[in-house]
Amino acid sequence: MIFEDDNMFNYKLVIVVRSDVDMTPGKLAVQASHASVSCALESKSKKGKYFKRWLKEGQKKVLVKCADIHEMESLRNKAEREGLTTKMVSDAGLTEVERGTKTCLGIGPGPDKKVDNVTGHLSLY
Repeated sequence: MIFEDDNMFNYKLVIVVRSDVDMTPGKLAVQASHASVSCALESKSKKGKYFKRWLKEGQKKVLVKCADIHEMESLRNKAEREGLTTKMVSDAGLTEVERGTKTCLGIGPGPDKKVDNVTGHLSLY
């Protein structure tokens, strides 16, 4: 396999989770999964080059946290300006959180450098 540089991974998908929404680990896993799958499917359709490279490399995913909905929306806007796929997850309200609560934001898959321009400052979840 040939990569753009010495790193094994040059593409990634980042899932941003709001730290101000109280979710059990199981709920968080489901919400992050929704973001990941939604981004991957849209990327496959609209950003095929990024998707294929990300898939071939092993589908690197990173889970990070942001403070609140305002920061999450700002991150989405910045990612879209970078030309990255984004998907905001809104909960159905059937279990732990109120219907319509925006819990997670998926960004990518895309080139590490572009994604890091948006999320590189965030802490791992």
